[in-house]
Amino acid sequence: MSASVGVAVALFGALAAAVSDAAVASAAATPSAVAPPLLQPLDSLIGFVGDLEDWRFVFRNADYLLGGAVVTVGLTVASILLGFVVGFPAGAVEVYGDGPLKRLVEGVGVVLRGTPIVVILVVMYFVIGVPQVNLGPYSLSGAITSGILGLGLRSAAYQSQIFRSTLASVDDGQLEAGRAIGLSRFEAVRHVVVPQALRRSIPGFQNEFTIVLKDTSIVFAIGLAELLTRGYDLFIERTTAVLEVIVFISAIYFVLTFVTNRALDRLGDHYAIPEGESA
Repeated sequence: MSASVGVAVALFGALAAAVSDAAVASAAATPSAVAPPLLQPLDSLIGFVGDLEDWRFVFRNADYLLGGAVVTVGLTVASILLGFVVGFPAGAVEVYGDGPLKRLVEGVGVVLRGTPIVVILVVMYFVIGVPQVNLGPYSLSGAITSGILGLGLRSAAYQSQIFRSTLASVDDGQLEAGRAIGLSRFEAVRHVVVPQALRRSIPGFQNEFTIVLKDTSIVFAIGLAELLTRGYDLFIERTTAVLEVIVFISAIYFVLTFVTNRALDRLGDHYAIPEGESA
C-alpha cells in the first residue's frame, strides 16, 4: 500500500512539474509570438517618418532652422515689394505706353521671365558683385542684396503681366468717363482704373507671392543661409537625419504658404468687386 502511495505521489509530482514547465515555456513564448503583430505597425510608422534619435537631433536644432525661416520670410517680403514697385509701373507702360519705352519694358520683361532664377542670382552675386548695403544700425550683405534684387526683378517681370492684364480688363468707357468729367488721362488712370485693377490683381498676386516664397530656396546657390541652406548644413552634420530635416523644412514651408494664402484669400474676398458692378 505504502509503495502504491509512493508511486502515485511520484507520478503526480512528475505530472505537476511537466505542467509547470509547459506553463513557463508557454509564458515565455507568448510575448515573442504576440509582439510582432502588435509592434509591426509602430515599426512601420517609425520607418516612414524616420528615426526617433534623428528627430531629437532635428528638434534640438529647431531654433537654427527657424532662424533660416526668418531669413526666408524677409527675402520674400522684400522681393515682393521690389517686384511691385517695379512691376506695376512696367505693366502700366505696357498698357498705356508707346514707342521705345514700351518696347524696352517688354524686352526686359521677356529676358527676365526667360532666364532661370539661379542664373540671375549667380550673375547678380558673382558677375555684377552687388555690394553690401548699410542701413544705419543694420547692414545687408552682398548675398542678401543680390538675393533681393534677383528675386525682386524676376518677380517684377511676372507682376508686370499680372497688372498689365488687370489694367487692360477695365473697360475703356470708364477711362473716357473720367476724361469727360475733367480728369486728365493720368488722373483718370490713377483714380478710376488703378483701384479696380489692384482689386482684380489679388488672385494673381497671391500666386506670385507663393512662387517667390518657394524660389527663395534658390539663394542656396549663392551661399545665403536661408531655410534650405540651414537644413543642408544639418543633414551634412548628421547624415542619418536627412529625411527628418527635409520633412521638418517642408512643414515650415507648408505653414508659411498656407498662412499667406489664407490671408490673401480673405483680402481678396474683402476687396472683390461685387457681382454686376465695375468698381
